Amino acid sequence: MIDINLLRRDLDAVVAQLQRRKNPQPFLDVPRYSALEAERKQLQTQTEQLQAQRNALSKQIGQIKAKGGDVGTVMAEVAGIGSQQEAGAVRLEAIQAELQLMLMSLPNLPQASVPEGTDETGNLEVRRWSPSGTEPVALAFKPQDHVDLGGPLGLDFETGALLSGSRFTLLRGQIARLHRALSQFMLDVHTLQHGYTECYTPYIVNREILEGTGNLPKFKEDLFWVTRGGDENQPEQYLIPTSEISLTNTVRGQILDAAVLPIKLTAHTPCFRSEAGSGGRDIRGLIRQHQFDKVEMVQIVHPDHSDAALQEMVGHAEAILKLLELPYRVMALCTGDMGFASARTYDLEVWLPAQDTYREISSCSNCEAFQARRMQARYRNAQGKPELLHTLNGSGLAVGRTLVAVLENHQQADGSVRIPAALQSYMGGVKELRP
Repeated sequence: MIDINLLRRDLDAVVAQLQRRKNPQPFLDVPRYSALEAERKQLQTQTEQLQAQRNALSKQIGQIKAKGGDVGTVMAEVAGIGSQQEAGAVRLEAIQAELQLMLMSLPNLPQASVPEGTDETGNLEVRRWSPSGTEPVALAFKPQDHVDLGGPLGLDFETGALLSGSRFTLLRGQIARLHRALSQFMLDVHTLQHGYTECYTPYIVNREILEGTGNLPKFKEDLFWVTRGGDENQPEQYLIPTSEISLTNTVRGQILDAAVLPIKLTAHTPCFRSEAGSGGRDIRGLIRQHQFDKVEMVQIVHPDHSDAALQEMVGHAEAILKLLELPYRVMALCTGDMGFASARTYDLEVWLPAQDTYREISSCSNCEAFQARRMQARYRNAQGKPELLHTLNGSGLAVGRTLVAVLENHQQADGSVRIPAALQSYMGGVKELRP
């Protein structure tokens, strides 16, 4: 959530920054906001004036009583002021609720240096890497995509669809082992080499937890939710779309000692997404599933250090790709392609030979104080005063997409798949997957 004081100080500047996100519809109904804000100011001024009148009349009542006079008329006037105050308080509460809903619906403001653009075509390439240098080496044979390649290895889309419908997958045997090995490998690298603390988090969270990270109220249609025992009188709870949700909220409502910063957390969890906004994209294979696994990285840092932490986090995701010998490129997202809560984002895109293109495998974002303001997550500065923290998150990596990349990049002409050296110990020494 952005600071409402920014809107109050310079509405035009905030609107201009929001417009950089190139949304077809304005994020903020400026006339409605202005009308509510004007009414709020008028009501608060009126409330102060009424209270001053009431105080003066109360003092007058005491003076009249001391002289033995009749206070009935003044008492009636005080009662009338009280009724006005109650009505004003009810209206002010309604205005504040509507303003809060407006604020909760506004995305974060892009950093000034984020490139301008309307969609992914405006993203800028920062660098690329391959085991051979910078460019992927073409395979000496026509590559199979992961769907055809994975079938004989245990990748079972038909049974997944039978069990749960489209965009669910069953993994069997050696490919299930490879999936598990990838997640364990990622966790070990992040905890032992990159300094993250491993966590096990709930997979179902309360509404306010998703509000804290910016997923609600705007993106409910992209979520799965449940009620306990099907009781509609119970509050909804939500299956996490990423463990960023639960990891970031571990500091919710707290005031931390600055000495404990930075906090670096990681977790391997399933993620659940309805993909309501995907428009039917990537329906073939593992690229876009309703249920998938991800190893997440979260950092909670001092505001002065969040830009450096973002670069560090991108490097941590890159390290996984390098160890797995997977060609990739780093992209700086433009204003029109960033996520709702992000002030700056870098995507890592892995090379997929069968598609002859790069596909996103990690997204690392600096949310600055946007989520912290929603969560009221703070630290004490050098003067002992509470200030908002900065939060960052990044995929380290999406396990299913990494599986796809390993299959396609390390496939061999006979349909077998070479296991990267860094992963072989997690596979019990197995060096190849064979149909």
